[in-house]
Amino acid sequence: MARVHPILVVPSIDNASFSTPSCSKPYMTSKRERFTIWMKSLVMQGNGCTVYEENGEIVYRVDNYDNKHSHEVYLMDLRGKVLFTLCEQKMCIFRPNWEAYESNDGSNTPFFRVRKSKMFGKESTYKVTMRSDGSCYMLESLAAGKSTFRIRDSYGGVIAEAKQKQSSTGVEFGDDVLSLVVEPHVDHSFIMALVTVYGLITHQI
Repeated sequence: MARVHPILVVPSIDNASFSTPSCSKPYMTSKRERFTIWMKSLVMQGNGCTVYEENGEIVYRVDNYDNKHSHEVYLMDLRGKVLFTLCEQKMCIFRPNWEAYESNDGSNTPFFRVRKSKMFGKESTYKVTMRSDGSCYMLESLAAGKSTFRIRDSYGGVIAEAKQKQSSTGVEFGDDVLSLVVEPHVDHSFIMALVTVYGLITHQI
């Protein structure tokens, strides 16, 4: 059986002037990073997702001990340190609204909010609004399937993109195993928080 996290050669994605919140500089690098996202929890009978870096080491995880699509989940690093608390707001059943609180912040104001913006056929777009300066990011599902998506910055540049994972021989894994490319100078923890929200919206977590 092929491993979930083989090293892949990922084609370049279009980019522009990248900038993300500098809330967690330890989670930012100066080079493009590749991750594998497995929409499974490592906890038996739990829901969630596990994130691997290129060498197969676990770097982030979400362990949800409740049913799928819980109304509050936690993004953690490998050691169990909570980085973001993600909460669903019941404002409208047809327009998902999620808020993210940074754990070391102490503020009662969400670090960012995610709201559904547009829907075209199978494609949906979600607007991500930052607390710090009101800037916006876009979380876009792709027509190829609900498991694939991209994240654009306020300039329209793609800063992260997730596609279905392939093995080194070109065999596709299931739609719960994704290959995520994150551009340089982008806060990985922020991206993983958005990945978690997307997984909750699509009922994969």
